[in-house]
Amino acid sequence: MIPALDGPAGGKRTAADDAQLTALALAARDGDPDAVECFIRSSHRHVWRFVAHLSGETHTADDLAQETFLRALTSLPRFAGRSCARTWLLSIARRVVIDRYRSAAARPRIADVDDWQAVAEHRQPSGLPGFDDGLALSELLDALEGERREAFVLTQLVGLPYADAAAVVGCPIGTVRSRVARARADLIGWLTSAETSAETSAETSVETSAEISVRARQACAA
Repeated sequence: MIPALDGPAGGKRTAADDAQLTALALAARDGDPDAVECFIRSSHRHVWRFVAHLSGETHTADDLAQETFLRALTSLPRFAGRSCARTWLLSIARRVVIDRYRSAAARPRIADVDDWQAVAEHRQPSGLPGFDDGLALSELLDALEGERREAFVLTQLVGLPYADAAAVVGCPIGTVRSRVARARADLIGWLTSAETSAETSAETSVETSAEISVRARQACAA
């Protein structure tokens, strides 16, 4: 299961957070070893979560995150701070995921789900209430169409503003908003369907118990 982010609103970041991370990146660029460590520690959780969801494979997330930071540290001398360091770093992370799958002569999983609706139906929570919320969300996110999942993870889980998410993905901000809205609609639809299915199952169970009780009474009367 992909761990939840710390902090308010599921890991939403503030402008001050972004400014601090950018300052750390610039200090690291200028040779401050403590800044390098702080920069990695401050951004690792978001990078790991992003590559895990983008690739759909949590078991490779550590390697992908490590490769992201190796590339970032190599590229730091060219980082001028004109954009937020978080946006710059996640752009590198996105490229790492894509390059990893291309090197394996396979398309990335972000474009690999053909019948995503069937996958989603298969992965819906099976026991409401009381199912594992984190695991259910992770599985439902995996079932989203790739571009919708990417936009949703960047804005709703990593906490990037829409403009920054658009810069990471390389598309207009309106496209990101549309993808997020459609992802939300998909998730709400699947969860609603799961709740309805659970309620129907519970009603069926009650009816079955009642039938057994009636038959038992009839048997006793006989």
